[in-house]
Amino acid sequence: MSARRERAIRAGHASADRLMDGGHPGHTPVPLPEGVADTWIAFDQAVRDIQRFRYGTAYNGADVVALCHPDGYVREGALRGPDPVLELVAIRCTDWVPAVREQARRVLRAALDADPAGTVRRLTPLLLRLGRREHGAWALELLPAALRGERLRAELRASSDLPTRRFAARLSLESGEFGVRELARLAAAELDPLMSRLWADAALAAMAADGPDDEAIDSLLGAHIPMGRAAGVTALRRAGRAAEAGEHLTDRSGLVRACARWVVRQDGGDPYTHYRELVTDPARVTRYAVYGFAECARREDGPLLRALLGHPAGAVRAAAVSGLRLLDADDERLLRPLLDDPSAAVAREASRSLRATAGPLPADWLTERVSAERPLHTRRAAFHLLRAQGGIAALRAAVALLDVRDAGLRELAEGTVRAWDWQYTHRGGQAEAAELGALLERSAYLFDEYQLGLHFTRLGLGEWNCPAPTCRQAR
Repeated sequence: MSARRERAIRAGHASADRLMDGGHPGHTPVPLPEGVADTWIAFDQAVRDIQRFRYGTAYNGADVVALCHPDGYVREGALRGPDPVLELVAIRCTDWVPAVREQARRVLRAALDADPAGTVRRLTPLLLRLGRREHGAWALELLPAALRGERLRAELRASSDLPTRRFAARLSLESGEFGVRELARLAAAELDPLMSRLWADAALAAMAADGPDDEAIDSLLGAHIPMGRAAGVTALRRAGRAAEAGEHLTDRSGLVRACARWVVRQDGGDPYTHYRELVTDPARVTRYAVYGFAECARREDGPLLRALLGHPAGAVRAAAVSGLRLLDADDERLLRPLLDDPSAAVAREASRSLRATAGPLPADWLTERVSAERPLHTRRAAFHLLRAQGGIAALRAAVALLDVRDAGLRELAEGTVRAWDWQYTHRGGQAEAAELGALLERSAYLFDEYQLGLHFTRLGLGEWNCPAPTCRQAR
């Protein structure tokens, strides 16, 4: 579940609590949700759940409470009242009770007839989510007919709700309201990958039917999303502009680089030669040139990438390490010193390669690189290797990192300690019970009293006794 959806659900529960805690009728105003569709759905469920435990209590906003009531007769009666809340009416359109559903649908149809544009703007995000329910298809069938106007579809395409934007985009494509140039501009400006692909595919289909359009292709080539740029590169061939594909061989996206290589080959060129010229020229080489070279190189090209491990740019060195891993041409003797590289990207790539290719590395050597005197990125890279190897050295390092200032590394260490099999470590002879007990004491704040007592008992250390009043203090 996304963080945004979690916040929306919490907001719905909070609104329900405020409404139901009003206690006595007559208090105004009635606290209703002010949020997205997920907030209303959570609000409806929360109000119903609260009523199950407080049956018979009079509430502020009784009409709203009745729309969410556990009893179907009460819900149906509330729908016959004056001006029921439209969001709750929409939810009742998918109610499991047929009589409630039919009454809610009559109310919603009347609202659409009275104010189609306003109702659609207000309810589309909610109806799209309700459409996933067992009785939600009816709600989805309403929207295409209600969204006939181009202006209204344009408003919904600019909505902050992503499913609404995607739905409006599909309806716009079905209506055929855009020409190829406008489709390309929409694809280029879009930040959502799915919508960018929808616009780009439509632009390519239009060019396939009506012929290439240079302005549309130029728009696609400047797209934010790789799918849009890839569409533009692919279209170069039919437009007679295949010679331009070489400019995109070093795009930051692997998808775009792959499309550029295809166009270059179709035009009789050799991407490998182009890449080789770039990676052998220190003044022209970039990390994306290195990535592209590795994607079409052979294992015997490893020496060219190894030579780049001494390049002054950290991004190029990191790309070289990644490329050697892709070619299966990396060497532990070259990789180990790179854990101490001043570039975090290089240390990270070296750690990944060592995890994939190297045997067990000396635990003392890795532990030294986890110490507080080392740069943070070196400590992180070495700790990942220790965790991959396992053993008591990884546990010692994890406990030592519990007070590191970097939140990401600290959380990784905490997770390692929490998941550790302390008893297995003791039975395997990796550490004495006394040392494990000391490590447990240092990490005591990560466990509750029961877990600590269980670990101490299984290690044969007796019952857990907190040695100091602050030993369980959360950090």
